[in-house]
Amino acid sequence: MTLTFTDAIGTQHQADPDARIVSLVPSITELLCDLGLAPQLVGRTGFCIHPAELVRDIPKVGGTKDVNIEKIRALAPTHLVVNIDENEEETADLLAEFVPNIIVTHPLGPQDNLALARLLGGVFGRDEAAARWCAEFEAEYAALQASPKGPPQTMLYVIWQDPWMTISPDTYIARMLAEIGWQVPSLGDVRYPQFRWSPELVNGIDGVLLSSEPYRFTEAHVHALEQQIGKPVLLVDGEMLSWYGSRALAGLKYLRQLARE
Repeated sequence: MTLTFTDAIGTQHQADPDARIVSLVPSITELLCDLGLAPQLVGRTGFCIHPAELVRDIPKVGGTKDVNIEKIRALAPTHLVVNIDENEEETADLLAEFVPNIIVTHPLGPQDNLALARLLGGVFGRDEAAARWCAEFEAEYAALQASPKGPPQTMLYVIWQDPWMTISPDTYIARMLAEIGWQVPSLGDVRYPQFRWSPELVNGIDGVLLSSEPYRFTEAHVHALEQQIGKPVLLVDGEMLSWYGSRALAGLKYLRQLARE
């Protein structure tokens, strides 16, 4: 019986250790490299910047949303790795016309990184490397669970300005923050809602987290916003809280640091 591995939409994939891979997900590109698959990565987005020494020679195929279809066609990949949140379904459908295998990912919380690593390790013949990575992740997760944490807080996590935008509780970032008892307010039915700085909003939160990405908030923004709303504002590393895969390992350590602040 042929062993298969199931992706986020239920598609079954067979192992192919000789795959030619294009990754359209920056965080997953990093994980693929950490699993020893950099030599098989034939394409990446311009946002796939980690690990720099390994990805610099991998051809770029556009961004996560504005993909160069013809450039990918010329690279002749056997496998394409995409993510439900980061890539457009229409783009994936176009690429599926000539890429034989589309691996769809959709981690919703920190523990989903284990299944992600096992999926990629299984499909691309790096089971042992994936098992080692998972063991390291589980050890870091256990350390986070055992670490001291402060009282529960409601924190507004801000990802954009003009217009102001935040995240909903139904996001990977929110579930990362929940590991240290920080909840995000629900501001509607969309996952990344716009908002205004109303008195009701400010009164309902304990503080604000300004993410370093995708908007490049700085300490100057922190100071100005603290003066405006009169609540604590903290600049946080967006990669540590929103990137799954390899960066999530460092993200667990980062959460322990945040819990002490």
